[in-house]
Amino acid sequence: MLDKAIEALKTYDWGVDPAVLKPIDEAIVTTHGNAAGRNDLETRLIAALQSECPQAAKDAVCRSLRIIGTAASVPALSVLLADEKLSHMARYALQNIPGPEAGKALIEALTKVVGKHKAGIAASLGIRGEVAATASLQNTLADSDTATARAAAYALGGIGSPDALKALTAATARPETKDAIADSLLECAENLFAAGKKAEAKAAYAKCLSSNPSKAVKIAADHGTAACGG
Repeated sequence: MLDKAIEALKTYDWGVDPAVLKPIDEAIVTTHGNAAGRNDLETRLIAALQSECPQAAKDAVCRSLRIIGTAASVPALSVLLADEKLSHMARYALQNIPGPEAGKALIEALTKVVGKHKAGIAASLGIRGEVAATASLQNTLADSDTATARAAAYALGGIGSPDALKALTAATARPETKDAIADSLLECAENLFAAGKKAEAKAAYAKCLSSNPSKAVKIAADHGTAACGG
C-alpha cells in the first residue's frame, strides 16, 4: 500500500482524493520507534520532493516531513524556501526539525528571500529559539518591509537571550515597529527575571518604560521592576 501511495505522489494534485496518500500517514505511525523504517520512509519522501511531482504532492510531503524529518531532509526543504508556492510548507517543516542543520538553513534563507516569506522565516527562527540567528535578525530589524521588521523583533523576543536583548535595545524603533520592539523587550526581561538575572531584567524593564510603551506593557514593566527590587 505504501508503494502505491508513493507512486501516487507523481500525479497527485488538488482535487484528487487524499485517501490515496493515507498509507503514508499510516507509515508515519507504524514506523514510530523503528529507525530503519523511518529512515526508509524519509528517503522516499525526499526523493518525491526532489522530483517533478505536482505542487499538491510536494505540499503533502512537506507536511509529512514536518513530523518525521531529520537533518537528511534539510537540503531538499531548503531549496523550496525561495519557492513562491511551497516556501510556506517547507518553512514549517524546517521549523519542526531538531538540530542545527535546519536552523542554519533558515538563517541562510533570511538573506535570500523577501516579503512575506522573509517575515515567515524570521518568525520560524523565533519559534525555534534559534540563538544563532540573533545577528541576522538584528539586521532584519532594519528591513524596509514593515511586516518583516516586526517579525524580526518578535523573533528576538522569542529567543529571549541576553544578546537578543542587546539587539532589541540597540534597535532604532520606527513608528510601525515600536510596539513590536517594546513587546519583545518585555519578553526578554521576563525571560531574564525567570532565569534569576534580576539586574539584567531590571535594566530591560527600564528600557521598556523609556520607550513610551502601551498601557499594558507599562503595567507589566512596572510590575517586573518592582519584582526585581526596584
